[in-house]
This record gives sequence, C-alpha cells and structure tokens, in this order.
Amino acid sequence: MSTTENVVYGLLFLTLIGMGWFIYQRGKRNIEVAKEQAAPKIAGSDVMDGGAKNPDQFNEPDEDALQEMADLLGEDFED
Repeated sequence: MSTTENVVYGLLFLTLIGMGWFIYQRGKRNIEVAKEQAAPKIAGSDVMDGGAKNPDQFNEPDEDALQEMADLLGEDFED
C-alpha cells in the first residue's frame, strides 16, 4: 500500500468514528427529550391561557338557560 492510500483510509476511519460519536450523542439527547416530554405533569406547573370573554354573563341566567334547566329537572317552567 502506498502512503496516499494509508492517509485516505485514516481519514475515512476518523470520519467513521466522528459520525458514530455524532449519532450516539444525537440519540442520547433525543431519549432525554422524549423522557422529559413523557414525564407526568405536575399540577400547577403549566400555564393555561384563555378564559371567558365575558365572565359576567354567567351571573344571571337567560330565559333559554332557565327553560333548559327546567326541562332537565322535569319541571314545568312557564311565565
């Protein structure tokens, strides 16, 4: 074998080692991320957005809501 071939084989071997190390590190990181995402959620640790646009609308029921509640309770509700 010539010196050129030895150098090329050496570079290919170093490239193989580098790719193996990269794949190992990426796999290890992916497993850590997957475990973190699959971990049980702790109450209060997440922030929930949203809410009622007009929460005062729930203070006084309208006629339709009263009629629906009466139907559910089996009562006759008429004005």
